[in-house]
Amino acid sequence: MDFRDSETAPGPQHADLLPASATTAVKVVIVGGFGVGKTTLVGSVSEIRPLTTEETMTQAGAGIDDTAGIERKTSTTVAMDFGRISINEELVLYVFGTPGQERFWFLWNGLFEGALGAVVLVDTRRLEVSFEVIGRLEDRGVPFVVAANTFPESPSYPTEELRAALDLPPEVPIVDCDARTRESSRDVLLALMRHLYDRPTPSGR
Repeated sequence: MDFRDSETAPGPQHADLLPASATTAVKVVIVGGFGVGKTTLVGSVSEIRPLTTEETMTQAGAGIDDTAGIERKTSTTVAMDFGRISINEELVLYVFGTPGQERFWFLWNGLFEGALGAVVLVDTRRLEVSFEVIGRLEDRGVPFVVAANTFPESPSYPTEELRAALDLPPEVPIVDCDARTRESSRDVLLALMRHLYDRPTPSGR
């Protein structure tokens, strides 16, 4: 569901309602540069209709938003994307997608509050749009994994070459991803969960 349609929408469908048995919720955030597929990933993995804040791109963004390599992109997230996954009857995972343009990054503070970790979605055709995103996560001390999204004609690099290009430490997992498919997007989130589970506790450092 889109915010633009919220006034005319008939209301939440039964399948979208939070199960009465749910007692615990956890949160992860999907980040990445402009046009790397964050909205697609949230939509493919969510068990409910994803909540999006996509707006049509206009001439006002010309010269501000770098559309090199994604010239056919016609809409963009201006606040967040939101989806939900029921892990079991009691545990629910909330998935938030951030805007890709730097001018909307001031929203990160609220979106990251209480988050367990993040997925950095990258487009191997445009790795440079991910450098600042990764740097911000490292500055915040947010644990994350990197997912290389599959695009038509996108180059494929060995993991260690990709790690070197993104200047990632050895402990940060890198996984392949097709954000269009639920199974692949689910596997990315599982990789993040495993990474969080395997991280040493503060007392163990």
